[in-house]
Amino acid sequence: MFNPIDNRQTCNYNVIIKKGVNMTMTVRSKVIKIGNSRGIRIPHAMLEQAGLTDEVEMLVEENKLIIRPVAAARFGWEAQFKAMAEQGDDRLLDQAPPTRWDEEEWTW
Repeated sequence: MFNPIDNRQTCNYNVIIKKGVNMTMTVRSKVIKIGNSRGIRIPHAMLEQAGLTDEVEMLVEENKLIIRPVAAARFGWEAQFKAMAEQGDDRLLDQAPPTRWDEEEWTW
């Protein structure tokens, strides 16, 4: 139980998770000092449910801190390029005019 006179850091929570089941969970945790920054302790079950690993993205939206897994770089690009090719939308929009180097020095 939280005691405003007691300076020890405490976290009181009970988490019950069934494997493979997404559940909504609310946990109250203290913001703790970490050097010049602050941090929170996130229960292991919440980390697993959210898919959080070593690196996360954080942003603030409408007074809420959102922590989410880092998306893989270029995730989904292959499917997007394939769809563009199927629709004929993968061509240059304008043709760049040849430069003097292209005409005089470049050889095929």
